[in-house]
Amino acid sequence: VAAGVVLTGGSSRIEGVVELAEEIFHMPVRLGVPQNVDGLVDVVRNPIYATGVGLLLFGHRHRDARAGERPVGGVRGVWERMRRWFQRTL
Repeated sequence: VAAGVVLTGGSSRIEGVVELAEEIFHMPVRLGVPQNVDGLVDVVRNPIYATGVGLLLFGHRHRDARAGERPVGGVRGVWERMRRWFQRTL
């Protein structure tokens, strides 16, 4: 990751964690804070919510592209694809 590491979640708020991560990864580290959020900005502009807000924004931006799609094979199909991915990767 040429640009550095982005920490999110509640643990990212632990005092000294950014400095520790910089020592471990030998690259720049910063806290990830949700961007482009309207309303409740004072609440959600916090690293604790970065992943959740990011997933919501991603889903919102891509909902039209996936409209009408249904998962092939349902839940069983998802587990099967995950199993195959792990077998190939590991």
